[in-house]
Parts: sequence; C-alpha cells; structure tokens
Amino acid sequence: MSFRASTKNKIQIVIVILAAILLGPGYSGAAGENNTARFDLLQKQLIKDGFDSEKIQALYERPEVNFETDGVTVLFTYSEAKLDYDQFSNDWSIGQAKKYMQDHKKDLERTEKSYGVDKSVITAILLVESGLGRTVGTRSALNTLSTLAALRYPDVRSEFYTMIPQAKRPARREFVKSAKKKSKWAYAELKAFLKYAYQQGFDPVEISGSFAGAMGLAQFMPSSILAYGKDGDNDGTIDLHTHADSMASIANYLKRHGWRSGISRKKAEKVIYHYNHSEYYVNAILKIASRLQS
Repeated sequence: MSFRASTKNKIQIVIVILAAILLGPGYSGAAGENNTARFDLLQKQLIKDGFDSEKIQALYERPEVNFETDGVTVLFTYSEAKLDYDQFSNDWSIGQAKKYMQDHKKDLERTEKSYGVDKSVITAILLVESGLGRTVGTRSALNTLSTLAALRYPDVRSEFYTMIPQAKRPARREFVKSAKKKSKWAYAELKAFLKYAYQQGFDPVEISGSFAGAMGLAQFMPSSILAYGKDGDNDGTIDLHTHADSMASIANYLKRHGWRSGISRKKAEKVIYHYNHSEYYVNAILKIASRLQS
C-alpha cells in the first residue's frame, strides 16, 4: 500500500480507517452480559451435533467469549463500495510484493514446485487478501461466528435488531431475511471452526479473524481451511497465520479447482473466480502476477 501524499494516499488512509473500524477489537455491545442466555440454544445445538458437552459448556463460560454486537452489526449496516484493486498494482505495492517474494523465496519456490501454481499468483493473492500479512483481522473468530450463528434463534435475533443504531437499522423484514441466511452460513462455519481448532490443538478463544470470521494471510473461512488447508512448513499444524501454510493452502485451493502449470489465461480466470466471485478481483490478481513476473 502506498502512503505518499497523493490521491492514492487518501484512498489508503480511508482503507486503514475502515480496517480499524471493521477489524479492530471494538466495543462488543453488552459484552459478557447474558452470554449464557444468548448462546444457550447455540450450545445445545452444537452438543446435539456431536461436540463434547463439557468442552462446549466450558468454552462458552470463559470471560473472553462475548456476544459480538459491534463487529457483526457492520455486516447488516454497511454498503461495500467497489474496492480499488488498482492500488495493489501500483509501483509501491509491486515493489513490496517483489521484496516479499525475495524474503520468502524458499517457501514460494517449494510451494510452486509441489502444486504447480505460479509463485507470482500466490503472492498476488496474499497481497490483495491481507497486504502480505499486514491486515489479517484482530477480532475473535469464535465471538463473531457464534454471534452470527445465534441469530437463527428469534429471541436473540430480535434483541440484536434493537442493538443496531437506529439511523442505520434496516427494515425489520429485510433484517430477518438477511439474518436467517447469514446465521445458517455462520453455524456451518462455526462447526468447521471448532473442528479445526480442536484438530490442530488451538485454543478457539485465541484465534483472530476479520469482522466476517475469515482467518489468516489467505483470509480463508474455517470450512475452506478444513477442505484446502495445508501444512506448508511441516511443523505438524495448519496455521494460516504463518506464511508457508498460507502459501501452500492457496496453492492447494487453486490446484484443486483446476490450476495446472502452463495454464491458459482463460482457464486461469475460471480457477481464480472460485477464490473470489468477482471478475474485477480475478483481473486484478492476474495483472499483479504479470507485473511480478516482469
């Protein structure tokens, strides 16, 4: 990202401010208040779906586990403007990415050899997704996903609706429709998150993520980590907060969706589209990769 005094600089400052609002710890509404009541039905469902009752109850009794009003509210109130992907292909960003490729040359070359995915494409995705690891999110992934998942229950959903600032509050019918859809998705991701944490021996409370629950340098959702995550540094765990694991996971994802060495531009576009359903994103990744190759 460029911080030179220019229009480009202003764009970056806005992005930094938004990141602070969306990714920062923030105020969690009545954090800690009524946690048992708000997450009671959610806990029962998790236990019904096979999670250990003692583990789940102990987890949700911990003081760090809160109803994440602030971050989750953003998902219902903000309108996402078209992201300026061109910022990632300016000279400053490309320079940073080339330095990153040099600093992580060994890991990138090993990953490229193992999966057949060009290291410039892997680096381009890391640049756009997390600024090469500079912006991975600092919110509790557990709190975010639990709060969203709990919106499947009418009482919790109604209470949450009143917590949305009135000036930004959507129509109730619109909110309910959106909350039902998001909560169904979030519950599946919460189950994947807990499974991932327990499998890898991580404390669920200590795993951070974006305001939507995406994690690590690659910004994978938990279900994607379970499906495509790889141990790139061979340390016995899959941790997308490490560079090597993120590189290997991105490469594995692309390979599983059809990437092959020497792939044509047209096929490359289709593969990257699976990663992010945006043609603008796809073109940006390939533009950055092309500049990194030159």
